[in-house]
Amino acid sequence: MTDSQFFGQEKILKILLKIAPPVMLAQLIQALYNIVDSLFVGRYSDSGLTALSIVYPIQLLMIALAVGTGVGINTAMAARFGVGQKNKADEFAGVGTPLAVLLWAIFALMCWCIMPAYAGMSTSSPEIITDVVTYGRIIGIFSFGLFLESIWTKILQANGDMKTPMAAQILGAVTNIILDPLLIFGLWGFPELGIAGAAIATVIGQIVAALAVMRKALRKSPSLSVYRRRIAEIFRLGIPNILMQAAYTFYIFGLNLILSTFSDQAVTALGLYYKWQTFFFIPLGSMQTCIVPVISFNYAARKIRRCKQTLVTSVVFGMALMALGTLCFETIPGPMLHVFTSDPRVVEIGSVGFRFIGISFIPLVTSLIFPVFFQAVGQSLKSSLLTVVRTVVLFVP
Repeated sequence: MTDSQFFGQEKILKILLKIAPPVMLAQLIQALYNIVDSLFVGRYSDSGLTALSIVYPIQLLMIALAVGTGVGINTAMAARFGVGQKNKADEFAGVGTPLAVLLWAIFALMCWCIMPAYAGMSTSSPEIITDVVTYGRIIGIFSFGLFLESIWTKILQANGDMKTPMAAQILGAVTNIILDPLLIFGLWGFPELGIAGAAIATVIGQIVAALAVMRKALRKSPSLSVYRRRIAEIFRLGIPNILMQAAYTFYIFGLNLILSTFSDQAVTALGLYYKWQTFFFIPLGSMQTCIVPVISFNYAARKIRRCKQTLVTSVVFGMALMALGTLCFETIPGPMLHVFTSDPRVVEIGSVGFRFIGISFIPLVTSLIFPVFFQAVGQSLKSSLLTVVRTVVLFVP
């Protein structure tokens, strides 16, 4: 079945049920990177676990830039496919790799320069500051695997290939999971590197995932004359996604600064919430990823009814899935926290917070799906305004 027949004629629910599970599994595996790091680091040292919570906003910002740019490429390609302009779609794919390298270079330099000051703003503990700088610089400087894999994955997804990215991310995550205990604790003849070992395992896993998608996703670079127009359109379409995730990053950073005035355990509890939140938000994140090419394709083909059907189906499906997250956060916050830590103060703080935040999960579905919908139909301003209002105007106060 061609893209035109699949995205333009197949039942919406059937499309989402076909393309969402591979993306969902891939994002589940991706979430394991951070979760597994926290599991092993938490058993190695309490200061390391707090350091991971402090570095987490930087990781989110990096992911926001990489994935958001990929979403811009994905959206532009899907729109061109919708009107039968395959050559122009390939131009966006060809621009993707040089753009990924440029973004990595900027971010790597930023991580090296700001990490000591960032750590000092977030904690007064010399031990935690050292761990933050060590972990943060490694995952920033060697993040080229993340940037390349994120953009190459979106290129493949725009072409309807959901299985290759899934396989690549599984391979990368398994690599990370295997290397984590070996490099953190120094098992089987490996050096004991502590939190640096966790960071090295993470970036190696990202590089392995990038290599796994490279062969299918790498495209020939177009003429330099088209770069300016293509990059401008990529960021016009991708900025809402970047902004949505980046604004959340600055919110977490601000909240870390507030909580650090109470205790390092409060910062750790917040970090553990985001570990579990990421895990339970995977179905929703998968839905966001999957509806973009479907809506973009049908909007370009002027099949507005199918765009509305996609929106309604994704919201209903997302709410049903997020109900599971609400159930867990309301009923078993203590056992969830004990997975990562035995610190009674962290468990006490987290148990209260988990029950409050769990209430928001089901209504949160709409505030995450609607900006993606507006982005997919080219209404970037509406998408950005929704994100800014939710994250800055409402969250920060």
